[in-house]
Amino acid sequence: MSFDLSALNESIKKESAFIPLLQSELSKTVIGQNNMVRKLLIGMLANGHVLLEGVPGLAKTLTVKTLAKLINTSFKRIQFTPDLLPADLLGTQIYSPKTGEFSIKKGPLFSNIILADEINRSPAKVQAALLESMQERQITIGDETFKLKKPFLVLATQNPIEQEGTYPLPEAQVDRFMLKIKIDYPSETEELEIIKLMSNTSLILEPTPVVSEADIIKAREVVNSVYVDEKIHQYIISLVFATRYPLKYGLDDIASLIEFGASPRASINLLLAAKANAFIDQRAYVIPDDIKAVAMDVLRHRILLTFEAEAESMTSEDIITRIFETVTVP
Repeated sequence: MSFDLSALNESIKKESAFIPLLQSELSKTVIGQNNMVRKLLIGMLANGHVLLEGVPGLAKTLTVKTLAKLINTSFKRIQFTPDLLPADLLGTQIYSPKTGEFSIKKGPLFSNIILADEINRSPAKVQAALLESMQERQITIGDETFKLKKPFLVLATQNPIEQEGTYPLPEAQVDRFMLKIKIDYPSETEELEIIKLMSNTSLILEPTPVVSEADIIKAREVVNSVYVDEKIHQYIISLVFATRYPLKYGLDDIASLIEFGASPRASINLLLAAKANAFIDQRAYVIPDDIKAVAMDVLRHRILLTFEAEAESMTSEDIITRIFETVTVP
């Protein structure tokens, strides 16, 4: 290797020291949901937006709000509704009769962490307004374009069981989310702890910031330095290309089930998320297990299935599992 691995290891240990503290503080408010918490941290460290999908009552909103409070940075919660307008997110130009000039009133998107609650309840114009900020990290109001402050992270929630009054997210926007996390019910033990905690609200402590913006930005720089071997690069390419050209990888049984495979953003995000996963584990290099740990959340929303797959009740998760069983691990 052309770099000092021991120095990188020391740097990772130093810059990742806040991770256990953040997880510990989160656990005081959020019981269980360890996978969701870890994936939110991966999104934050890898500079990627995260979409949380689950039925109501699984602590999606609570987790995001608590995480935001634990970071000493600006936070805004936006409740998406059918009557929401783009200006409600971006801001607008206000005319002053005294000066005869327009001034800019900035909207809630001019914050570091955005909770887009029930994101699929607003129509296409609102989604389009959000799209520029997610992809370009900038906002345009009138003739002016504003660069957003770092870190900028959109953490969105949606309810998969309700169809009335919802607007499916455009594929282009879904692709902008680094991770799509499916939230499941807590275990019996976890739910027992939840009801004990919620039966005495005096036990619930208000979160206090334990991490600064500078800590997050510095950690991201170190995450970018995590070593990735050429074999890992090729493993990522093979996984993604297997979603596009399954026949080339001996996946004849799922070839007719895939309408469109994962985009190049999948390859990029697999690499970045795997680096962040290695960083959380205080490791200076990526291993195949890092790829496996994040691949389901990176790929599940990037594979479009055919009607035949729907008829056979096959999901994108089934397809990804089949690909992992077939593609050779380096």
